[in-house]
Amino acid sequence: MKAMIFAAGLGTRLKPLTDTMPKALVPICGKPMLQHVIEKLKASGFNDIIINVHHFPQQIIDFLAANNSFGIKITISDESDMLLDTGGGMKKAMKALNCTDTPILFHNVDILSDCDLTSLVEHHISSCAVATLLVSSRSTQRYLLFDRQMRLKGWVNKATGSTKPAGFTYREGEYLEYAYSGIEVANTRLADEMTGNECNGKFSIIDFYLDNCNRLDIHGYAVNNLKIIDIGKPETLHDAETFLQNL
Repeated sequence: MKAMIFAAGLGTRLKPLTDTMPKALVPICGKPMLQHVIEKLKASGFNDIIINVHHFPQQIIDFLAANNSFGIKITISDESDMLLDTGGGMKKAMKALNCTDTPILFHNVDILSDCDLTSLVEHHISSCAVATLLVSSRSTQRYLLFDRQMRLKGWVNKATGSTKPAGFTYREGEYLEYAYSGIEVANTRLADEMTGNECNGKFSIIDFYLDNCNRLDIHGYAVNNLKIIDIGKPETLHDAETFLQNL
């Protein structure tokens, strides 16, 4: 199975650590966060992984070489010239694969979870969706909104009242409300839908999904009691060690 790890970010929330290293190599329990994600993917049956790089890219390349790519196929998607964000990074990787319609799991490097990734992929394939987002019921101000069949319909920021896509009206209780996890599966044919000026270069995949959710079949996949943590900020680095010990 194929996967992509988003590891190109600047890691500004983790300064000053990321003044001298990429976020992906910040250690958690003695291992870089990138290694934790690679090992989880490998244990879940993913043996072909793409990793995008931008901030201190050579450090990541050298780290992978020093570990013999952890015994699997790892390809670098080089964004040194321009950081492409999640949408642009996904589009570039999909185009490079040159596959007709292959499901790929996408995983942020700063996310740890107990999600059964294989089950997520299997659910995605059986649903025939073009993309399936892992979501959770955690409390936040910003929610993705789904209908009863778990099809994406919109987004709301409850603190400001702002909504997406343009013209969308939020009504309390009308939709299922979930937080995005930073993990998803999408088919490579999705790259063919990424057209227009807004999909050139750098763009957010979540914004793309919201702008196109009325014409594309984009699903949510909610896991009961999902254990998940965002380790991309200083206050969660210590929590991440406890999290890993308890998994």
